[in-house]
Amino acid sequence: MMNRRSRNRGKRRAATVVSFAVVTLTSRAAAQGCAMCYQSAAASAAPGREALRHGILLLLVPAVSLFLGIFAFIYRRRNLAR
Repeated sequence: MMNRRSRNRGKRRAATVVSFAVVTLTSRAAAQGCAMCYQSAAASAAPGREALRHGILLLLVPAVSLFLGIFAFIYRRRNLAR
């Protein structure tokens, strides 16, 4: 039977591995881009580029709020399974 300290150590190690994977893989994911989108943004004038920047931020809001909502739900319910 594992004691509480070794379980916490395992959780911390898993969190470290996941954090390292996220940091490592996001740089590769950011490097991937749609060539057509890039060309169309480069060819547009300053107002068009500004509109694309605002659109990206606007689309980021629902994704982040959904992620945080699911994370909060899981965090609140973490002790109910025990």
